[in-house]
Amino acid sequence: MVIAILIAGLSYQTYTLSQKSSRLETEKTDSLSQLQSIKGELDTLKNQDQVKRNEELQTEITNIQKTYNSAVSVYEELLKLQESSKNTDEMEKLFAQALSLLSKRNYTEAASTITTLSGKIEEEQNKIAASFTIPENVPTNNAPPGSGYSRQQVSTDTGTFMVSLVAGDLGSTRVIVDTASDSTCTDNCPVLPLATYVSRSGAYAGVNGSYFCPASYPTCVGKTNSFDLLLMNKNKTYFNSDNNVYSNNPAVIFGSGYIRFVGAASQWGRDTGIDGMLSNYPLLVSGGNISFGGSDDPKQGSKGSRSFVANKGNTVYIGVVHSATVAEAARVMKALGMENALNLDDGGSTALWSGGYKVGPGRDLPNVILFVSK
Repeated sequence: MVIAILIAGLSYQTYTLSQKSSRLETEKTDSLSQLQSIKGELDTLKNQDQVKRNEELQTEITNIQKTYNSAVSVYEELLKLQESSKNTDEMEKLFAQALSLLSKRNYTEAASTITTLSGKIEEEQNKIAASFTIPENVPTNNAPPGSGYSRQQVSTDTGTFMVSLVAGDLGSTRVIVDTASDSTCTDNCPVLPLATYVSRSGAYAGVNGSYFCPASYPTCVGKTNSFDLLLMNKNKTYFNSDNNVYSNNPAVIFGSGYIRFVGAASQWGRDTGIDGMLSNYPLLVSGGNISFGGSDDPKQGSKGSRSFVANKGNTVYIGVVHSATVAEAARVMKALGMENALNLDDGGSTALWSGGYKVGPGRDLPNVILFVSK
């Protein structure tokens, strides 16, 4: 409309002022009136205001994202809790209630319900931790076994913990890493029970490997059963070589007759002359000293079964610290005299094999660490 008015105004410049002055005066008045009308329309639009609408939309999007992320996080905590407790009916109902509130865009009530649910999950976790007792027939011994399997109590400055562990002397044992996939996999990746890995590799012991994305977790949609960390399997194949996001995470290297731990996977090349390597986090003990004292990650700060791979001299240990936080597992490794120790996956993935399952079997796994007799 404004453009049309301007064009009309330009066309009238060809007329002489003497011939058209009265008409121009009239049209000027009309044009000013129309411009005022257009301005009024613009003001009305601004007051309906696309900017204001966008701000309101952005606020709603922020609320959705915040509440949705909280819902996903607490749901995964609920899934983890269900691995060790059957007392989750009330919590499942609360979660369903939170989803219903979210669908109605009632973000305040949804957030409040999620907070309540999170508190109940923590209460149940604490109950489970408090109910765990070490069997009386488990001996107390802060010295790790020289060979074979042992279940023992280990005393630390923060309490006594039960540990299940297997020792493998590198003079008679090869430590390898086995994978269900033949190469890097990013979604719908194959997984196997620990027992299957043990059987097909002729191993005498094994433990679950690195963190991965279980099929049951909402955040794992599009990357089911995949893992992101560097690894070389028994076939000399490196996984995730192009993924530099996790290059600062620790790693363990299993060579012929030696074991080496590094503080960052970036310190390691792509040598295929070794028997295997695997990256995970955190490094619990390094050079005989505790290297992990805790973090703000609630998953690491809750009590649970903590898998590990460690060494003392030329002996490699795989095992599980029962009912411990990750920081407490580090103290157990220190008390056992381990020179180095690396945390592995835990929760529903925890599994330890030595002539049968000593812990687990847990869920199927994309990778594992195995002891094979030379």
